[in-house]
Amino acid sequence: MGDYKPPFTITNEILSSVSSISEKIGRITATNNLEAKPHLRKNNRIKSIHSSLKIEANSLTLGQVRDVINGKAVLGEQKEIQEIKNAYAAYERLSEIDPYNIRHLKQFHEIMTKYLVGESGDFRLGEEGVFNGDQCIFMAPPARFVPQLMEELFRWMKSVKHEVHPLILSSVFHYEFVFIHPFADGNGRMARLWHTAILAKWKPVFEYIPIESQIEKFQDEYYEAIAKCHVAGESTIFIEFILSQIDKILDEIAVQINEENEYLSETVKKLLDVMEYDIPYTSKTLMEKLALKSREGFRRNYLHPAIEWNLIRMTIPDKPNSRNQRYIKN
Repeated sequence: MGDYKPPFTITNEILSSVSSISEKIGRITATNNLEAKPHLRKNNRIKSIHSSLKIEANSLTLGQVRDVINGKAVLGEQKEIQEIKNAYAAYERLSEIDPYNIRHLKQFHEIMTKYLVGESGDFRLGEEGVFNGDQCIFMAPPARFVPQLMEELFRWMKSVKHEVHPLILSSVFHYEFVFIHPFADGNGRMARLWHTAILAKWKPVFEYIPIESQIEKFQDEYYEAIAKCHVAGESTIFIEFILSQIDKILDEIAVQINEENEYLSETVKKLLDVMEYDIPYTSKTLMEKLALKSREGFRRNYLHPAIEWNLIRMTIPDKPNSRNQRYIKN
């Protein structure tokens, strides 16, 4: 049992992706691009939560997810709202996770499924299948084998974490976790959270890179890669798939940062500088802080560009000209 090793092959495609991702993440880390942009970090975290839950059929929109996280009342199923609250609580504590500790896995499953499932924080006792919509991709191993399989997986991870590259190790874990399907509910959410946690231990910036949104865009291919691995009896195809998606999302992050740097005028930067996070401001208050007299000039040069770039948001987006309108920095 101590010699257990998940079967996979390191291909040229995997090595190429590891090299490309390492180079891109190095550039982002070296310039502190995300650390210096708290609004981008928050937006990307909200994207991660929205996409991970959408994969599991949560119907709330990105805007509704944002509102739930910001403590606003949202019309929707209580279960879906609770899923968002739970996911946000888990992601906010992501830096506390020891991804090589099976006790932490159960603890965070309890956070992720609070009020939603009876076996919260415990391995499943019943038999489960993995589904993509109504289609059963495969039946998971019998419940009686789950504790042993999870112990073996975590023992392997701990034994090789200094030998196997984190990008490969996290991908192997993701697939093996989905295969074992250790919980009665919340397996997909936990697989993606734990994947991020492993990568964040390597490079903390991964806390704010929405890998989940890339998976959600290619959800069918995600499940197809998993299904092919079940047939092949090893995780190589899934590793290649998931690394290619991480590589792509890093390109999007780089474009996101570069576009913002080019787009932000000095006027918008000044507006953001006078605003604190999560505090609602009237346009009059903001104009006073900026020592401006022209309302039209304020709207054209400061307010509207900031709203278009999602750097600030309106408290009453359906009525942009409302006298009760307030503006909040994202």
